[in-house]
Amino acid sequence: MADVVALVFDFDDTLAPDSTSGFLQDIGVDVPAFWHEQVDPLLNHEDWDPVPAYLYRMLELSRSGPQGPITRDRLRDWGRRLPLHEGVTTLFERLRERLRHAHPTVQLEFYLVSSGIGDVLRETPIAGWFSDIWASEFHYGPDGAIEFPRRVVSFTDKTRYLFHIQKGIIGSDSRNKPFEVNRKVDPDKLRVPFEQMIFVGDGYTDIPCFSLIRRSGGVAFGVWDPRHKEKRSRAWGFIEDGRVSNLNQARFGEDAELYQWLEAAVESLASKIVLRARMYRG
Repeated sequence: MADVVALVFDFDDTLAPDSTSGFLQDIGVDVPAFWHEQVDPLLNHEDWDPVPAYLYRMLELSRSGPQGPITRDRLRDWGRRLPLHEGVTTLFERLRERLRHAHPTVQLEFYLVSSGIGDVLRETPIAGWFSDIWASEFHYGPDGAIEFPRRVVSFTDKTRYLFHIQKGIIGSDSRNKPFEVNRKVDPDKLRVPFEQMIFVGDGYTDIPCFSLIRRSGGVAFGVWDPRHKEKRSRAWGFIEDGRVSNLNQARFGEDAELYQWLEAAVESLASKIVLRARMYRG
């Protein structure tokens, strides 16, 4: 069991405005029409899951839309340019510095688990802070255009990657081993138990992660984008249902309430790790 606190983030509407909507707008797509006239009918009348539904509609756009093919290069270019929420660019260093002063023997690791598009997220300015990034992925054709979804991350799919973190199945060495996460591990040999994790998310696809982390003794924070007040009532439902430990606006500046709660949660979990280590040695 490692002396590690794992801070796991969703991305869209958590660390940044919706990256897929931003990309579509950037290439000239009518974004409200895409979601309401193209994606919603699949959900409401054909029983599609939300994530493959939007990926499918993007494939259709790429093949026949006036904006031209959606290529890996276009997705990556958007990732380098997309906006982030207030304070996000300095969030990770501030938290690590705070923990270095409070509990220097405990490591703080960051992870990203998103239903968004991996080739966008891996190009953002903050991508280098994450020990691993799991997201939905496309297969690309010889011309670089999207051809088919090769990974879909949605709802309980997200919890799979919490088990990756728990068992230490992370980084490039864990790729191409899809069944490794199912191996049995002695509880005393888990690298990062769930009670040493914090999960931060905003949406319905995050609910299974909220529930798993809270039920297992970790900390779950619900956030909502203050630019979209209509999403606040949805986020409040997470509090009413006991899914999250706290609810805040998605602002991460040093004076923001959410950032201060994150500091407190990281220090609290680190204190428990230090106390456990002392008891074990004593």
